[in-house]
Amino acid sequence: MNPEAAEAFYARLRAAMPEPKSELHYVNPYTLLVAVVLSAQATDVGVNKATRPLFERVASPAAMVALGEAALADAIRTIGLYRTKARNVIALSRILLAEHGGQVPRDRAALEALPGVGRKTANVVLNVAFGDPTIAVDTHCFRVANRTGLAPGRTPLEVEQGLLRNTPAAYLHDAHHYLILHGRYVCKAKKPDCPVCVVRDLCECDEKPS
Repeated sequence: MNPEAAEAFYARLRAAMPEPKSELHYVNPYTLLVAVVLSAQATDVGVNKATRPLFERVASPAAMVALGEAALADAIRTIGLYRTKARNVIALSRILLAEHGGQVPRDRAALEALPGVGRKTANVVLNVAFGDPTIAVDTHCFRVANRTGLAPGRTPLEVEQGLLRNTPAAYLHDAHHYLILHGRYVCKAKKPDCPVCVVRDLCECDEKPS
């Protein structure tokens, strides 16, 4: 997609979503980190159902370690892979206490060194918690970038790099929110709602449902 089209693409998404934000429930950078770790292969709605009552009791690494792996697993048992995720959350909480003074680091390498944290999770935390202009490529973002021609790529990293190149600076902070929400509610995987899409004429997809 050429620069002029990309500018128009984001301008229209911004007009449709003036204040896009993560749909995960969190109360501070630590609970955001935990929520994103729990959201792997799970829906935000499902994660929120488990974390709203959890975060009322536990909102720091120290409190999480005190809660313990068994009790955490029980609290998140409705989330897929909950046993592995509980183990990772307790482990990363211990590392935050031992190596980062109980704080979530504003550093990609340090974040990715935590159990259960990959590049996408690190990007979400850096963007949402700290305001860094990163782009987290989840399945929705990956699909929209490829389907529309905004930033085609074979892997999430290729798409991320393409989006960083093709996204005007004014939209970088909110770019992944625009793309994720657009993919979740309009440019859906099986049945894209093209008739209501605000960027339909800019989309490079050959087959658009009428």
